Amino acid sequence: MVLQIWCLTHDSDKKLGGGYLLFPVIKVAYTVHTLTEWCCVTEEGGGSELKAMDAEQLREQGHMMVDFIADYYKTIENFPVLSQVQPGYLGKLLPDSAPTHPESLQHVLNDVQEKILPGVTHWQSPNYFAYFPSNSSIAGFLGEMLSAGLSIVGFSWISSPAATELETIVLDWLAKALLLPHDFFSTGQGGGVIQGTASEAVLVVLVAARDKILRTVGRSALPKLVTYASDQTHSSLQKACQIAGLNPELCRLLKTDSSTNFALSPDVLSEAISNDIASGLTPFFLCATVGTTSSTAVDPLPALAKVTKPNNIWLHVDAAYAGSACICPEYRHFIDGVEEADSFNMNAHKWFLTNFDCSVLWVKDRSALIQSLSTNPEFLKNKASQENTVIDYKDWQIPLGRRFRSLKLWMVMRLYGLEGLRTHIRSHIALAVYFEELVVQDTRFKVVAPRTFSLVCFRLLPPQNSEDNGNKLNHDLLDAVNSTGDVFITHTVLSGEYILRLAVGAPLTEVRHVHAAWQILQEKATALLESL
Repeated sequence: MVLQIWCLTHDSDKKLGGGYLLFPVIKVAYTVHTLTEWCCVTEEGGGSELKAMDAEQLREQGHMMVDFIADYYKTIENFPVLSQVQPGYLGKLLPDSAPTHPESLQHVLNDVQEKILPGVTHWQSPNYFAYFPSNSSIAGFLGEMLSAGLSIVGFSWISSPAATELETIVLDWLAKALLLPHDFFSTGQGGGVIQGTASEAVLVVLVAARDKILRTVGRSALPKLVTYASDQTHSSLQKACQIAGLNPELCRLLKTDSSTNFALSPDVLSEAISNDIASGLTPFFLCATVGTTSSTAVDPLPALAKVTKPNNIWLHVDAAYAGSACICPEYRHFIDGVEEADSFNMNAHKWFLTNFDCSVLWVKDRSALIQSLSTNPEFLKNKASQENTVIDYKDWQIPLGRRFRSLKLWMVMRLYGLEGLRTHIRSHIALAVYFEELVVQDTRFKVVAPRTFSLVCFRLLPPQNSEDNGNKLNHDLLDAVNSTGDVFITHTVLSGEYILRLAVGAPLTEVRHVHAAWQILQEKATALLESL
């Protein structure tokens, strides 16, 4: 490569008018040795190296990236859904140091195709039925792209007014679609905020509830605060208790069983609260769930609220998965009683066609969050914030910085509309109904829990002489199915039984994919039963 050396020198004799002068000195080979004067080195002809930001380079390279992603979706069914690599595989394929000199985007994309994609579990595959879905969509992708392009850090209103105001508006839109009570709207005492995940959402409201009760009973009562939930509640609650400095032994995970379809019993809750009060403890927080992870059980919100309200207990509703379905009128009743809750959370990135991450949290009293999470250093002070005329979302969350996440939710709601989103959700539930019917028709299998949304919990029935009630049999069936790479499902344990879960939710999933998954399950079940 031919380089041209430019030298910066001072015109001390003022022969050329004085000041500093920049002029070309010499063309040299690629290796540049130490110079006696400070110099800049540039490639002669310029323009071939990737700049930090350049509109035309962005256009060219961006087209390449979009083409690559579009081709990925076009061929996504060719990949094993569950990655088949072994731990440590990537370290054997990539160098142990970063490149000294720039590489081309095409070279990088070749490595993605050959080295990265084999190690990816393909969450957007139509044959992905594991965990809960994490939807991607064209609208969500475009919103994410726009957010990355604008690249703002919207911690306060003044740092980017549109980021704050769009978030407020779009969360009011969604609250209205869910028929949430007015208390959760920005025009009331509460409002909505986008968190990263439901884990962050439960943490911030737990901290707000903790501080609220301690202002009444005194901070010395911290070791006596009691948190309640069912044993089906997401493990993020236990982590939140640890982070919030609460006694982990006072996080009561109350037992559920099939008699309530694994929902929390108000009577069990009431008894636990009474016992704790009698022991000199202070109940302060209940996490109820609409759509538990294991089986999509729905805790009875109205009945639970009758227990929490007289005892001054903060009621948080975790509808991370199932909340999206409640924009459909026929499923809205599952969150009846939310008007008695202090906070409500759903993950738009699960089932609402909004790319990860976008977890929506509403609170009835935003001052509770702000009192617990607000900081006001001198370098962030500004007129709008000081006059309390704006929302500063930094005071509603754990970190200071935040991305422009409302853009993708706004684009999803505009480009699909509420009816398009309802159609999306209903289609997945219809596919789950179809799969449930297939399971019921095969007497070797059993549906274990009611199918409420788009998750089916089932198991292969063991022979009568099974020592572990078929737990190993179902574990082996899961491994056999997932090892094919053609489908990916996960499991849970309910009342000591090992259960298989099939959750429909990938945007590309059709009837043929559900049918293919069932055929694989039947084939592997037949082979296992014959080997016994």
